[in-house]
Amino acid sequence: MTGLSVEILAADAVEPITSAGNAQLGIAVLAGIAVLAGIAVIVLLITKLKVHAFLALTIGSLALGSFAGAAPAETIASFTAGLGSTVAGVGVLIALGAILGKLLADSGGADQIVDTILARASGRAMPWAMVLIASIIGLPLFFEVGIVLLIPVVLLVAKRGNYSLMRIGIPALAGLSVMHGLIPPHPGPLVAIDALDANLGVTLALGVLVAVPTVIIAGPVFSRYAARWVDIEAPEKMIPQRPSEDLDRRPSFGATLATILLPVVLMLVKALVDIVVDDPANDVQKVTDVIGSPLIALLAAVLVGMFTLGRAAGFTRGRLAGTVEKSLAPIAGVLLIVGAGGGFKQTLIDAGVGQMILDFSENWSIPALLLGWLIAVAIRLATGSATVATISAAGLVAPLAADMSTPEAALLVLAVGAGSLFFSHVNDAGFWLVKEYFGMDVGQTVKTWSVMETIISVVSLAFILLLSLVL
Repeated sequence: MTGLSVEILAADAVEPITSAGNAQLGIAVLAGIAVLAGIAVIVLLITKLKVHAFLALTIGSLALGSFAGAAPAETIASFTAGLGSTVAGVGVLIALGAILGKLLADSGGADQIVDTILARASGRAMPWAMVLIASIIGLPLFFEVGIVLLIPVVLLVAKRGNYSLMRIGIPALAGLSVMHGLIPPHPGPLVAIDALDANLGVTLALGVLVAVPTVIIAGPVFSRYAARWVDIEAPEKMIPQRPSEDLDRRPSFGATLATILLPVVLMLVKALVDIVVDDPANDVQKVTDVIGSPLIALLAAVLVGMFTLGRAAGFTRGRLAGTVEKSLAPIAGVLLIVGAGGGFKQTLIDAGVGQMILDFSENWSIPALLLGWLIAVAIRLATGSATVATISAAGLVAPLAADMSTPEAALLVLAVGAGSLFFSHVNDAGFWLVKEYFGMDVGQTVKTWSVMETIISVVSLAFILLLSLVL
């Protein structure tokens, strides 16, 4: 009787577990099919039917929700929430960057920078100069802010110097992307440092060691091949035009450079104060948190630029207003596409794709550094967000960092950050931002931007693993 009871109890215990496992597997399969179907719809609409990217992303998001079994109202709510949050977070920054770029162009400030760079850097040195500038500017900046600040310079250098756009653009993008994924004070690395209880100073130092060779390989070296695969010129509609001939003067190189670097300096000061003071109640930190926010920093640069660029070139108040108005029209399509990319990303997240990957990755039996990288890669591919991938992966592998040494914990942070950059594609707002700014189609963007991101992810992981052998 006792034995039979045990057998019955065991059977009763096994059945719920088996049923739960089957249910989880079924949900995972459904989510995977929904992701593939949603992405396939977007790619098909854009490449075959030539549908505008904004409409394709919108339709693809609705298709994803339908394939995932979500109610239409829920899918619409997810898409609109993602679109709204993306435009709220990035849209104003893109607009302010466009205004600053137009001021640089119309006043002759961008010409001054380009002429100075072209005069001092030879043909072979130009990609190296671009990657250096991008890395310095990208250190305290969000990736999107760095792009809108550098785009006028990149396009003008490519046009005036008769360079392939990819030869100049890829090094700049690589410098910005590496800083975004590996180096604090960017939000992803900072969150991972906190989640894994890593040392910020050690992580920063090791991050620089990994970043330098990575950005060289993914930037100037890879740009040679990217320029052969996608040989395009800078898009005319995005190229800042030379100032009108009625300008008697243009801003000095020093004033122009100071205006561009103003938001960089403000954000860097905020980051340093946050690290050194680390007291939200401190009055100094309160002030720097405001002036160092991307919105205020870029707004300050625009306001200062009206004097250091516009007034220095002899602009009247009416001409300044006209310059601002003209700067906003070309970016309307970019804003909508980037926003729709954010809507698609949010639809993916709400469909439970990220959580599904986290649940299944708990049973992976592999080294911690590789595990952190793989989880971040999977979430990045599914959601398109480097920051979401970093935060989720760091939270999952946090228990593994409890017994790690200080260097090991820092390397785990970097491994997660490296994985979060893997193969940006159609569900990443950055993918559409790069595509539109550089005037490429989807296939060309994959061959250049997506491959570059993958190179950064894989190469940085290789250097992280090498450092782990030494440390």
